[in-house]
Amino acid sequence: MTAFEVADWRRRVFAMYEAVRAEKDLYAAHDLWRRTRDELFASHPSTPLLPEDIADFTGLPTRPYDPAWRFEVELTPAEPAHFDFETGTDGIVPFERIGIAEVPGVGSLDVWRLTTYGGGIFIPVKDALSRVPGGTYGGGRYLVDSIKGANLNEDGTPNTLVLDFNFAYNPSCAYDPEWACPLAQPGNTVAVEIPVGERYGTAA
Repeated sequence: MTAFEVADWRRRVFAMYEAVRAEKDLYAAHDLWRRTRDELFASHPSTPLLPEDIADFTGLPTRPYDPAWRFEVELTPAEPAHFDFETGTDGIVPFERIGIAEVPGVGSLDVWRLTTYGGGIFIPVKDALSRVPGGTYGGGRYLVDSIKGANLNEDGTPNTLVLDFNFAYNPSCAYDPEWACPLAQPGNTVAVEIPVGERYGTAA
């Protein structure tokens, strides 16, 4: 893939999340997200799918929308923490913890900030279904990755996070091991099953 193809992928992903945030009907927003991602994975030059997987691709295994898995929570203070993620192409990517999100019925999730160029908030989540065949990706899914546009917060109250697990998605390395992806840390691993969002290795 070329630099222009990667840039176009990112532009389309940012536009998708902008349209999702603008849509007031949550079911319609989720359907837009699902359909757009399926189209990108199926046809875009920057798809993370391997060439041998594209021919049989019929859509990502995404579960139907369930509003019970959407939360709006406040960012609570936490002791400073840090982790470094080593990539094959971009060197070491550092993250620092800026707080904790307490999600009712789910547990606590560390909220990370990318400290290098571009910044961005990063919240992965690894749930109990990650240990179940046909469940969720073993390395965890991404819930918020604002440097890629994956952020459901509208302009408004600071220190508030919209966490909608229906929009949890697999990192690119779930489909192509050549990708290097930061995975869920211990503070982003929860004991409950999160049945919504993108699944792994099975139809929705």
